[in-house]
Amino acid sequence: MKPRIALVTPALADANNGNWQTAYRWSQFLKGEFEVFTCREWRGEPADAMIALHARRSAASIAAFARIGRPRAVVLTGTDLYRDIHSDAAAQASLERATVLVVLQTQGIEALPAHLRPRARVIHQSARTLSPGKPRTRSFDLALVGHLRAEKDPLTAARALARLPSPALRLLHAGAVPDDPLGDAFRAAAAADPRIELRGPLPHAAARQLIRRSRLLVLPSLMEGGANVAIEAVTSGVPVLASRIGGSLGLLGEDYPGYFPVGDDAALAALIADCQGSPSFLDSLRSRCAARAPLFEPAREREAVRALAHNLLSTTQDRCS
Repeated sequence: MKPRIALVTPALADANNGNWQTAYRWSQFLKGEFEVFTCREWRGEPADAMIALHARRSAASIAAFARIGRPRAVVLTGTDLYRDIHSDAAAQASLERATVLVVLQTQGIEALPAHLRPRARVIHQSARTLSPGKPRTRSFDLALVGHLRAEKDPLTAARALARLPSPALRLLHAGAVPDDPLGDAFRAAAAADPRIELRGPLPHAAARQLIRRSRLLVLPSLMEGGANVAIEAVTSGVPVLASRIGGSLGLLGEDYPGYFPVGDDAALAALIADCQGSPSFLDSLRSRCAARAPLFEPAREREAVRALAHNLLSTTQDRCS
């Protein structure tokens, strides 16, 4: 009989976000060798091990599984690493209850309390390599991909565009725009500048094609655990302009030249202008991203996820509370 693994994720297919894409990929990697079931919350179903995404939002499932003494891995998101584990009791308890902690980029381990770092491992996410797309010649398209939340800081991208007079620039947003003050502000920015196009929540394949045909991916986030969209850009030959945060440094490298300070729309605008005006600078970013692409190969992630599962199932020293 195959070992049974519970894969707990607060985001299922209907969310169509990065957490779901991670959960779906990992379930596919594990199928065949293991019996895997995916759920928002573990409710006592038979399982030999658990892999739970999100320390805070999956805290109840992690606590329940710890009580039966079975091994469990906790996969840490950006809001876990850079916010919740420093202030939220449920997230902190999840860390202590984890048999293994998983971060999705190399700088994530440094965000953990020192006594928990020996339990941690890095698993880089992956994306299937796509051949570079053919960008529009009449425009210089910037992709901004993801459902809008405060942590994504989309208004920095809109403010940067407003600083640049070029009519060829377009900021193409793919993702949900909520009915809240942030969504209202972003819709107002789009209404004031016809170069901002709201494409809405696209299917994953369509969002990848939008990235593939863009000149740049803009990633102005305040925090990221290891952004799927950055990996999808890199594996499509599209350079990234990213805020200088741990989640991006851990993916693209500390000395990558496409960073700007968090919230600094003037610095982002300067980078966009450099990319638009200097093909050699754009090519240098593309080359730097291409050098990172081997980290994000599906075979590499698949082997790491399977190794995680085997490690959990062979665990003899239990940590439960």
